[in-house]
Amino acid sequence: MLADFKDLPEDSRIWIYQSNRKLSDEEVSLINEKTAHFLEQWTAHGADLEAGFEVKYNRFIIIGLNQVNASASGCSIDTSVRFIQSLEKDLDVDLLDKMNVTFYNGAFIAHKPLADFKKMAKNRSVSGNTVVFNNLVNTKAEYLDHWEVPAKDSWHSRFLA
Repeated sequence: MLADFKDLPEDSRIWIYQSNRKLSDEEVSLINEKTAHFLEQWTAHGADLEAGFEVKYNRFIIIGLNQVNASASGCSIDTSVRFIQSLEKDLDVDLLDKMNVTFYNGAFIAHKPLADFKKMAKNRSVSGNTVVFNNLVNTKAEYLDHWEVPAKDSWHSRFLA
């Protein structure tokens, strides 16, 4: 069952998929259409899942699930991953590689392999104050408060000199 992302409770479970490149407005429209359709039909053991989504910065797909009435099962999570894989194929984009880092580089959003981010930290091209996207947040509350954070306040801090 599709819900407005804004209306999901703060303890809703969150999955964040980051694109390896900025998506065009046309691609975002396609993602909006396909994701809405997917979430309208998403179930776990026959129970409708109340889920919503948003696309941020033409780069991130955020799916939220209200787990009060029904939680995602292994099978329903697998179904959602297959859906994301279908978007990857349709758009020729990478959404599932967790070994990449996305961060602000001035006014722009940069996307680098983790190895490159480590080198940038060593060379002091990024610092503890560099705002990174912490895609490991688990709840809507964490997403709202701790997704865009200084690197020193996230798991990225381990790479800073």
